[in-house]
Amino acid sequence: MSDTSTRDGILDASRASIQKGSTSFAAAARLFDPKVREDAYLLYAWCRHCDDEIDGQVMGRGAVGLDPVLAKAKLVELEDNTRRALAGETMDDTAFAAFQRVALRHGMAARYPLDLLEGFRMDVEGRTYQTLEDTLLYAYHVAGVVGVMMAQVMGVSDLATLRRAADLGLALQLTNISRDVIEDAKGGRVYLPAEWLGAAAGDPEAVADPANRAAVFSATQRLLAAAEPYYASARWGLKALGFRSAWAIAAARGVYRQIGVKVLAMGPEGMDRRASTSASTKLLRVMEGGIVAARAATLDSWDAEPERPPLWTPL
Repeated sequence: MSDTSTRDGILDASRASIQKGSTSFAAAARLFDPKVREDAYLLYAWCRHCDDEIDGQVMGRGAVGLDPVLAKAKLVELEDNTRRALAGETMDDTAFAAFQRVALRHGMAARYPLDLLEGFRMDVEGRTYQTLEDTLLYAYHVAGVVGVMMAQVMGVSDLATLRRAADLGLALQLTNISRDVIEDAKGGRVYLPAEWLGAAAGDPEAVADPANRAAVFSATQRLLAAAEPYYASARWGLKALGFRSAWAIAAARGVYRQIGVKVLAMGPEGMDRRASTSASTKLLRVMEGGIVAARAATLDSWDAEPERPPLWTPL
């Protein structure tokens, strides 16, 4: 098989991964220019593969959770393959070959992909989250650092903009946590800060219990409120991107933020249903994203960028 055929096969598999694993991200990725879109597919395929390996899922679907011993062994294997890919070794696994191509192309520091795997370790070890900062640390490891790697794919290298990219990842993950509180609790995982949960703290069964919906929903509201300054900070990172990249990121930001709006609108009684956005709402947010990106390229470029607020960040 020729090298060209191999590369095409890797890209095809990566494209299929995002189309099956995340319709929202796949839709946003179409707005990227072809080269950035290709790299986004490659990076997503590796992230999806690692997540599925740890959770025992296929494209994010199926029962969450492996036997802890098996999960720890999987994590060791993922870390070893990630280091080997970064070292330039030949990778037989398609997901790691995809990761290798995008990581080496952009000179990605080992810290960032290994930070993502550390997030999976937090799940494998059954980490608990007492404070908002604890939850933010988890959110950084499983999503904020993905924002950093995506920013690098889009040509960003300065620390100030990478922090804005991490802020968006943090906001998206806080929204995801808020959407999936009951589903996660039924799977034995609670990411809401325990100090917000009162009597339900530290007990997934209590969090999932309908009798505690009011307290759990109150904590969910607080988490969505905590996401807002991160969403606001992330918008100022758009001015460092090309228009099409800024449009794609602004669209994803708008779609995910709308999920949080839907969670709030559904109220405590709706927490057993997974909040989602309609196709028409997604289209509206994509159109709004174009307006936000245009502003970032014009008015924002003329104005002095406000100092990033004193939000928690590991960068």
